[in-house]
Amino acid sequence: MPDSPVFPPAVVAAVLSHMNSDHADDNLLIARAFADPAATACAMTSLDGEAGYWGYAVEGSSDECDGELRMPWAAPITERAEIRREIVSLYEQAHARLGTTPRPR
Repeated sequence: MPDSPVFPPAVVAAVLSHMNSDHADDNLLIARAFADPAATACAMTSLDGEAGYWGYAVEGSSDECDGELRMPWAAPITERAEIRREIVSLYEQAHARLGTTPRPR
């Protein structure tokens, strides 16, 4: 798990809590699009100024975490508001890659 000198631990914890409780389906979508289409569970595990990190599982596996996914941001980020922008961009890219329709904003 990366260190995040850009974002204080409280910010990282708040973003992870929000993503894993309110956007679990979006996490899974990102894992299926960019890591493994067979992923059945996914959680955001960390973030830093360079990328977001997710751990995912595949049904039937004996491992709690079958894989890790690092998704670089479009450009390095330093502001909390930029985190949302980058995750929304990944969400939209995941839908495009899978040929599905994102929910309206």
